[in-house]
Amino acid sequence: MATMAPKHELVLKLVCVFATLYVAMAGDPDILTDFIVPPNNPVPDGNLFTFTGFRSLVGAPEPPNFKVIKASMAEFPALNGQSVSYAALIYPAGSVNPPHTHPRAAELLFVLDGSLEVGLVDTTNKLYNQTLQVGDIFVFPKGLVHFQYNSDPSKSALAISAFGSASAGTVSLPGTVFNTTIPDAILAKSFKTDVPTIQKLKAGLAQ
Repeated sequence: MATMAPKHELVLKLVCVFATLYVAMAGDPDILTDFIVPPNNPVPDGNLFTFTGFRSLVGAPEPPNFKVIKASMAEFPALNGQSVSYAALIYPAGSVNPPHTHPRAAELLFVLDGSLEVGLVDTTNKLYNQTLQVGDIFVFPKGLVHFQYNSDPSKSALAISAFGSASAGTVSLPGTVFNTTIPDAILAKSFKTDVPTIQKLKAGLAQ
């Protein structure tokens, strides 16, 4: 094997250093204080650390469609710098949380009521699926496509998800592909179909 030139070796070392730094900074940043006080809350008290948004779940009527109530940094500013967040997920009978990803965190889903069909797809396009009952937990690794489906035609389901980020982010595959400004012609070629079919799919998602 040929000996690597000193110049190329230096470039390779620099690339490795920058790659290491990038990976190290990819998660939520560490903070140098006990917590971060939002600018509009100069004198913190117990209210800063309290989130009451899930109270809306108590005694609430079943929503007509799948619904998420988030407790992330946007809704609960005290999470800034804490690398944690929650979401309550309500699945009416027969509803689905469409395929999506969370680019900044893994998700730990805990079924509180009903049952769910869940699945994730790895980078080799292999599907890992499972039927979850009350009390079951399922982990969706960070960045991988996954979904949840309540296949029960008559009973709703409820789950809580924990995330390893104060702002995990959600990239919905149907929404990202069909509800953005990607030209219809490009989508048609990508999915090996025609523009009218793409437009029909877009119209269906808009309803």
